[in-house]
Amino acid sequence: MTVKPADGDAILRENFAPWVQDLGLTVEEVAERRAVLRLPWSERLAREGGGMSGQALMAAADTATVIAVSGARGAFVPMTTVQQNTTFQRPVIGKDVLVEVRITKLGRTLAFADVTMTAEGEDEPAARASTVYAILG
Repeated sequence: MTVKPADGDAILRENFAPWVQDLGLTVEEVAERRAVLRLPWSERLAREGGGMSGQALMAAADTATVIAVSGARGAFVPMTTVQQNTTFQRPVIGKDVLVEVRITKLGRTLAFADVTMTAEGEDEPAARASTVYAILG
Protein backbone atom coordinates (compact mmCIF):
# COMPACT_ATOMS: atom_id res chain seq x y z
CA MET A 1 0.00 0.00 0.00
CA THR A 2 1.17 3.52 -0.73
CA VAL A 3 0.71 6.13 1.97
CA LYS A 4 -0.54 9.42 0.50
CA PRO A 5 -0.67 12.84 2.23
CA ALA A 6 -4.36 12.35 3.08
CA ASP A 7 -3.47 9.00 4.70
CA GLY A 8 -0.75 10.76 6.68
CA ASP A 9 -3.26 13.34 7.90
CA ALA A 10 -5.55 10.49 8.99
CA ILE A 11 -2.64 8.89 10.89
CA LEU A 12 -2.13 12.21 12.69
CA ARG A 13 -5.83 12.45 13.62
CA GLU A 14 -6.21 8.83 14.73
CA ASN A 15 -2.95 8.11 16.56
CA PHE A 16 -1.69 11.23 18.31
CA ALA A 17 -2.58 12.96 21.55
CA PRO A 18 -4.78 16.06 21.35
CA TRP A 19 -1.89 18.39 22.28
CA VAL A 20 0.13 17.06 19.30
CA GLN A 21 -2.89 17.60 17.05
CA ASP A 22 -3.07 21.17 18.41
CA LEU A 23 0.26 21.87 16.67
CA GLY A 24 -1.72 21.92 13.40
CA LEU A 25 0.70 19.70 11.48
CA THR A 26 -0.33 18.74 7.95
CA VAL A 27 1.27 16.23 5.62
CA GLU A 28 2.60 17.83 2.44
CA GLU A 29 4.32 14.80 0.92
CA VAL A 30 4.95 11.12 1.58
CA ALA A 31 7.35 9.03 -0.48
CA GLU A 32 8.90 5.61 0.03
CA ARG A 33 11.59 6.81 2.49
CA ARG A 34 10.67 10.48 2.89
CA ALA A 35 7.95 12.71 4.28
CA VAL A 36 7.40 16.46 4.51
CA LEU A 37 5.05 17.99 7.06
CA ARG A 38 4.09 21.61 7.61
CA LEU A 39 4.16 23.10 11.10
CA PRO A 40 2.14 26.32 10.82
CA TRP A 41 3.35 29.44 12.58
CA SER A 42 1.34 30.32 15.66
CA GLU A 43 1.89 32.87 18.41
CA ARG A 44 0.90 30.05 20.78
CA LEU A 45 4.08 28.19 19.79
CA ALA A 46 6.35 31.21 20.27
CA ARG A 47 8.60 31.63 23.27
CA GLU A 48 9.96 34.77 24.86
CA GLY A 49 11.60 36.80 22.11
CA GLY A 50 9.11 35.68 19.47
CA GLY A 51 10.83 32.59 18.08
CA MET A 52 9.08 29.26 17.69
CA SER A 53 9.74 27.12 20.75
CA GLY A 54 12.17 24.25 20.60
CA GLN A 55 9.56 21.99 22.17
CA ALA A 56 7.22 22.57 19.23
CA LEU A 57 10.00 21.87 16.73
CA MET A 58 11.05 18.70 18.56
CA ALA A 59 7.46 17.44 18.72
CA ALA A 60 7.05 18.15 15.00
CA ALA A 61 10.24 16.23 14.16
CA ASP A 62 9.17 13.29 16.32
CA THR A 63 5.68 13.22 14.82
CA ALA A 64 6.92 13.59 11.24
CA THR A 65 9.16 10.57 11.74
CA VAL A 66 6.07 8.43 12.40
CA ILE A 67 4.59 9.54 9.07
CA ALA A 68 7.85 8.83 7.22
CA VAL A 69 8.20 5.36 8.77
CA SER A 70 4.55 4.65 7.94
CA GLY A 71 5.23 5.68 4.34
CA ALA A 72 8.32 3.48 4.17
CA ARG A 73 6.39 0.49 5.55
CA GLY A 74 3.28 1.15 3.47
CA ALA A 75 0.98 1.68 6.46
CA PHE A 76 0.90 2.83 10.06
CA VAL A 77 2.07 0.33 12.65
CA PRO A 78 2.60 0.91 16.37
CA MET A 79 6.03 2.42 17.05
CA THR A 80 7.77 4.44 19.71
CA THR A 81 10.64 6.88 19.96
CA VAL A 82 13.90 5.37 21.19
CA GLN A 83 16.11 8.41 20.72
CA GLN A 84 15.93 11.94 19.36
CA ASN A 85 18.80 14.40 19.15
CA THR A 86 17.96 17.94 18.05
CA THR A 87 20.17 20.92 17.28
CA PHE A 88 18.78 24.42 16.85
CA GLN A 89 20.58 26.63 14.36
CA ARG A 90 18.48 29.79 13.90
CA PRO A 91 15.15 31.15 15.14
CA VAL A 92 11.88 30.85 13.26
CA ILE A 93 9.75 33.96 13.54
CA GLY A 94 6.43 34.41 11.77
CA LYS A 95 6.87 31.58 9.24
CA ASP A 96 5.62 28.05 8.81
CA VAL A 97 8.22 25.32 9.19
CA LEU A 98 8.68 22.54 6.65
CA VAL A 99 9.71 19.37 8.45
CA GLU A 100 11.47 16.99 6.04
CA VAL A 101 12.26 13.45 7.17
CA ARG A 102 14.54 11.06 5.33
CA ILE A 103 14.64 7.44 6.50
CA THR A 104 18.31 6.42 6.52
CA LYS A 105 17.78 2.81 7.62
CA LEU A 106 14.59 0.80 7.91
CA GLY A 107 14.99 -2.50 9.68
CA ARG A 108 12.50 -5.02 10.95
CA THR A 109 12.43 -3.56 14.47
CA LEU A 110 14.24 -0.21 14.22
CA ALA A 111 14.06 2.80 11.93
CA PHE A 112 16.61 5.62 11.73
CA ALA A 113 15.89 9.04 10.26
CA ASP A 114 17.36 12.49 9.68
CA VAL A 115 15.01 15.45 10.03
CA THR A 116 15.55 18.94 8.64
CA MET A 117 13.31 21.78 9.79
CA THR A 118 13.39 24.87 7.58
CA ALA A 119 11.33 28.06 7.80
CA GLU A 120 9.28 28.41 4.64
CA GLY A 121 11.13 30.45 2.02
CA GLU A 122 14.51 30.07 3.74
CA ASP A 123 17.51 28.16 2.38
CA GLU A 124 19.20 27.29 5.66
CA PRO A 125 17.63 24.96 8.24
CA ALA A 126 16.37 26.30 11.54
CA ALA A 127 16.95 22.94 13.23
CA ARG A 128 18.04 19.39 12.54
CA ALA A 129 17.22 16.17 14.34
CA SER A 130 18.16 12.52 14.19
CA THR A 131 15.60 10.02 15.39
CA VAL A 132 15.50 6.31 16.14
CA TYR A 133 12.19 4.49 16.39
CA ALA A 134 11.34 1.02 17.63
CA ILE A 135 8.76 -0.64 15.39
CA LEU A 136 6.35 -2.56 17.59
CA GLY A 137 3.93 -4.02 15.06
